Amino acid sequence: MRVPAQAVELRIRLSTLIVTAAVVLAIAALLAIRTAVLLVAFGVFLALVFDRPVRFVQRRTGWGRGITSAVVVLGSAVVVTVLALLLLVPLVTAVIDFLKDLPQLVSDLQESDELSWAGDSGAAGNVQEGSQNLAASVPDAVGAFLGVAGNAFSAGIAIFSLLFLALFLLVDMPRLRGAVASVLMPADSARWLRVWDAVTESVSRWAFGAIAIAVIAGTVQGGTAALLGSSYALALGVIAGLLDLIPTVGATIAGCILVPTLLAEEGLTAALIMLVVILVYQQVENNLLSPTIYGKAVDISGFFIMLSVTLLGALLGVLGALVAVPVAASVQIVVREVTAERRARIAAAQAETPSAAA
Repeated sequence: MRVPAQAVELRIRLSTLIVTAAVVLAIAALLAIRTAVLLVAFGVFLALVFDRPVRFVQRRTGWGRGITSAVVVLGSAVVVTVLALLLLVPLVTAVIDFLKDLPQLVSDLQESDELSWAGDSGAAGNVQEGSQNLAASVPDAVGAFLGVAGNAFSAGIAIFSLLFLALFLLVDMPRLRGAVASVLMPADSARWLRVWDAVTESVSRWAFGAIAIAVIAGTVQGGTAALLGSSYALALGVIAGLLDLIPTVGATIAGCILVPTLLAEEGLTAALIMLVVILVYQQVENNLLSPTIYGKAVDISGFFIMLSVTLLGALLGVLGALVAVPVAASVQIVVREVTAERRARIAAAQAETPSAAA
């Protein structure tokens, strides 16, 4: 006996349709203006980086917030520009020369006594092919980036916008803090302004600390390469410093570049010395430099660092990986504050449990 078909009635509220359409439109709008959104996001990030230095200079000089912000931000921009004009071309030229010679270095490694067994393997062929592609593409891309005039105007507009977004936000920061305080009860206002200060300090300390540690890493490892006789010491120092900015894995990646390069150029003894220097420096950085420079501003677990690097790196590329640590630290600060009351209740309940059982 055949069962008659039954009609299924599906009702959707008008409000649900409106909310769904609004969400879809918002996502589409964000995708359409994602470049501008990223520019604003990095402008906010830059303002958070400079907030602590602005406060420091303001306390020391007694200047107003506006003039202090302008001096700190625009003065930093001038210093960076001068350093770029003096150092960028030789540094980039050194890296380009290293990349152009990379296929020959790989070939020398394959023919060395220590790695001659890998000469006929498929992996060795893949590495050789990859080094040739890298040597052909990266220097041309870097040269085009530095030399093309058509994109210079766009880059200048982006940098100009980024600087002044950060500058205007810095100037308005006290007003924004007052606006936040005006819509919260006194206890909540003090609580969230304290979180604001903690996030600002975390971001600022990370940024200046990361730059300082990267300079130290590049100087130590590039200087070691120079002492060992490498003709690519400057490029290796730049590579080590830049990769050191990437949390957790950057120093390891740098070691995988520096040690084989010294092996190909100067032999096994130089490569072993470089390996020892890298391992010792990593211990010094992890146990002395990072805790001293960062303090507790970015005190988060290695798992969450890797998670944030992976996710933000997938979303924003290299820039996402670079800012992953302060973003994760800021999220951790907010989560700790939101859950503070609940954690206190749980701790109190756990403290009462033994006495109740007794």
